[in-house]
Amino acid sequence: MNILGISAFYHDSAAALVVDGAIVAAAQEERFTRIKHDPGFPSHAVGFCLQAAKLQAEDLDFVVFYEKPLVHFERLLETYIAYVPRGFRQFLMSIPLWLKQKLHLPRELDRALGGRYKGRYVFTEHHESHAASAFFPSPFEEAAILTLDGVGEWATASAGVGRGSRIELQKVIHFPHSLGLLYSAFTYYTGFRVNSGEYKLMGLAPYGEPKFHDLILKELLDLKEDGSFRLNMRYFPYGYKTVMVDRRFERLFGAPVRKPEGPITEHTMDVAASIQSVTEEIMLRMARNVHQETGMKNLVLAGGVALNCVGNGRVLRESPFENIWVQPAAGDAGGALGAALFVWHQLLDHERKVGVRDAQGGSLLGPAFDDEAVREFLQSVGAPHHTFERLADLYDCVADLVASENVVGWFQGRMEFGPRALGSRSIIGDARSEKMQSVMNLKIKFRESFRPFAPCVLVEDAPEYFGLEPGQESPYMLIVAPVRPDKRLDGDGAQATGLDRLKDKRSVIPAVTHVDYSARVQTVDRDRHGPLYELMSRFKARTGCPVIINTSFNIRGEPIVCTPEHAYRCFMATDMDVLVLGRHLLYKHEQPQVPQHDVERYKSQFKLD
Repeated sequence: MNILGISAFYHDSAAALVVDGAIVAAAQEERFTRIKHDPGFPSHAVGFCLQAAKLQAEDLDFVVFYEKPLVHFERLLETYIAYVPRGFRQFLMSIPLWLKQKLHLPRELDRALGGRYKGRYVFTEHHESHAASAFFPSPFEEAAILTLDGVGEWATASAGVGRGSRIELQKVIHFPHSLGLLYSAFTYYTGFRVNSGEYKLMGLAPYGEPKFHDLILKELLDLKEDGSFRLNMRYFPYGYKTVMVDRRFERLFGAPVRKPEGPITEHTMDVAASIQSVTEEIMLRMARNVHQETGMKNLVLAGGVALNCVGNGRVLRESPFENIWVQPAAGDAGGALGAALFVWHQLLDHERKVGVRDAQGGSLLGPAFDDEAVREFLQSVGAPHHTFERLADLYDCVADLVASENVVGWFQGRMEFGPRALGSRSIIGDARSEKMQSVMNLKIKFRESFRPFAPCVLVEDAPEYFGLEPGQESPYMLIVAPVRPDKRLDGDGAQATGLDRLKDKRSVIPAVTHVDYSARVQTVDRDRHGPLYELMSRFKARTGCPVIINTSFNIRGEPIVCTPEHAYRCFMATDMDVLVLGRHLLYKHEQPQVPQHDVERYKSQFKLD
């Protein structure tokens, strides 16, 4: 049975295909259109999923949409009416699109599938889709469930339990009270883009002190011991305006909204630290409560807030749960996968088989390109390259290059599903290098210098370097753990404050150690990450270090690369030294020089936020 799940029209559209209960393919539309967080119908992603399974639209048994649009529309109307006349401008902006498209999803789906699909359309609830995406692929027979995001139809968070092939959501928080929207309000206040800048806010938090933690709890929300809360809506105009905060909010925190690209002050850093601290406290209270209510030893999470890997790390270390598993595509994109799995297990009542590891296969569910396709592309653009007949020789060569502080674009196998590059569409470097963080931020990624990079570590060596227990894995880069004390260094800049702390050498792997000695860890194993594991094993043999830098293969404002062409263009427009496409290796110094205006045109295609 073939089930296609779709998320679309709001944020980060995606498609996922489940065949007889197995996850066959999944991808975000942005990777094909090159529009960051593309909200349009995921026609390219749908086409890829069908092609990957060698199916046509008429072969599908179910097409599932990840939320109920009529209930979503009801919430919008009730909100506009509640704020009359203040919400009239937002009403005029959104209603035409709903009347033209979003209220007619079966028609839109028919059109997108070329009229060839003759089956039934199913609409799951938004947080049901999140919960299904968290539990059904997890490696647990039973688990407690937490979903946390901005808002679905009405729900903004839910808690429940999964057993076997069933999930049940037992507690729900409703709009306008939302942890995701609270965090986004502070993202907006600190000058970052909502729905994409939350990572920056989390990365900035360790530079500050949580001086406003108590003020937030006193003035902005009423937080209960079980993690439930109500926001003080006097400070949040998002129900009737296109802005997240207003003058009252600015007066409370003693400064206006930071202008995008404006200076990052001590105040900005302290605000970031404060909302991060409050978010972690809410996540911990919710986790402890759902553990008390369910008695489960395992916890699964999804929803956009579940991408807060610092909070996830604290839940892992400080909550009563023995194990946690976070959906790699925790945001709206993962809803497409959850919707498809919900139909297979919950509606059709098919048995769920649990393995030692999760069913998502490293989340390597996107397109792949064989050696012939790569060779044809390289020949078409006249790119000088070296082809390795033996992959072992390629890994040896790249290990030497990384150890010599070269920055390498690494393009292998199937593209990742979710916001993280996990070793298939990655830029890698030497974690031991003191200069690598600044070089990669400013000359490769074209982004803020304060943003940390993630370490990849061989799974068997992870407990030696990071605060993970033997056997604990973090294959999806969704857990922040402390660097072990014996790997830390007392830098000369111990008295440095603010962004000056970036200059301190904090550990034996300074390029991936944040200013608070934390790291967003990805564990690498041979089964999930074969090529990367082989490369890293050789790097360890040469250097004694099992850790490298891994960051997504893109520049700031651009989606992660999907095709060899995307990778080559990004390689040529940045200061990357080497590009590896499958078994083909390219050196920058051997490539034809790209005119500067072509480089600037490439960068200008993306709205740098």
